[in-house]
Amino acid sequence: MSSRVDALREKALQLPLQPGVYLYKDAAGTVLYVGKAKNLRNRVRSYFNEDRLAEAKTGSLIQEAHDLDYILLDNEKEALALENNLIKQYKPRFNVLLRDDKTYPYIKLTAEPWPRVYVTRRIRKDGQYFGPYFPGNLAHRLVKFIHRHFQIPSCKVDLTRNHTHPCLEYHIHRCLGPCVQG
Repeated sequence: MSSRVDALREKALQLPLQPGVYLYKDAAGTVLYVGKAKNLRNRVRSYFNEDRLAEAKTGSLIQEAHDLDYILLDNEKEALALENNLIKQYKPRFNVLLRDDKTYPYIKLTAEPWPRVYVTRRIRKDGQYFGPYFPGNLAHRLVKFIHRHFQIPSCKVDLTRNHTHPCLEYHIHRCLGPCVQG
């Protein structure tokens, strides 16, 4: 075992017992792997078990890693969200999952004269976004609550044009009817 691996093992023994995200980096400082843990020390220390080092992926990761960083968080859910964001940001080659564009849902409030609220997984610079939400159905339940209690339009009708009749949502008192004049 090399002295570099021994140094990483020693660093893993010094990690806190709190939830967080850990990052393995190569000699150039490039992020190789991002992981999350409810107990950083125990999780990272497990990478140095003989059985894990014998695995192709873990063994290669530890052989290429030169440094180990971590970010402490308050709970596992924050660690899950941060791990997702860091994988999207760095695209580490040892993370095979979460590198695609799939992400947790956000709630979008549009910047239209009659704002709309809906669930999206893509963030653009065209309104306000709230989230991420997990489990994913939480975002959908919140949007449903907002539509029901605040009468914000939920339809996909072009609100810049006037329509002759209001939609069904208006008739059941779930929308103020911005699609019709008056």
